[in-house]
Amino acid sequence: MASPAADDYLKTVYAHTEWQDAPITPSQLAAKLGIAPSSVTEMVKKLAAAGFVSHVPYGAVRLTDAGLARALSMVRRHRLIETWLVQEFGYAWDEVHDEAEVLEHTISDRLLEGIDERLGRPRFDPHGDAIPDAAGSVERVPFVLLADAPDGHTGRVLRVDDRDPELLRALEACGLGVGHAVAVNAGAVTIDGASADLPDGAADVVWISA
Repeated sequence: MASPAADDYLKTVYAHTEWQDAPITPSQLAAKLGIAPSSVTEMVKKLAAAGFVSHVPYGAVRLTDAGLARALSMVRRHRLIETWLVQEFGYAWDEVHDEAEVLEHTISDRLLEGIDERLGRPRFDPHGDAIPDAAGSVERVPFVLLADAPDGHTGRVLRVDDRDPELLRALEACGLGVGHAVAVNAGAVTIDGASADLPDGAADVVWISA
């Protein structure tokens, strides 16, 4: 049942557990996709019948092996396109998500392979999310959400959630980006050794090395 809608569901289920362990519920899936819960219920039933997810009524939605493989394929497309737009066309990191959402369903496998080769087989996208390789392998390093980092913790920024363009622009304005050094001391945050006044919500969208 290959379709853009089905692929978006699988990609969203995968992304939900990529940086935390709790599985996604149908209501959370509906909220993330901006779709009525009744529509989500029907699509989840179809995905389960096709062997892409496992689900019991009122329970969490989990990817099967087939669903994971398809989700990783779509995640690879999305993140390679984001990287391509930044490196080749000068897009800012807050401008690429919506463009990639459209293009990931339209480009051919041949073009995707060409993009990957031209970019030098990148391992991470502009937001720090890992780009699966063609075989579906993903690189992982230990991480902690900035909001959960204990006092005295230091690390480098691994990933910034890309869902809120305004927040991405605010983070960039205060000097925070992937690869920068972050330290937490007495509730205050420094970036590359300099005191930083992070915007509201920043600690919930930034992951740093554990």
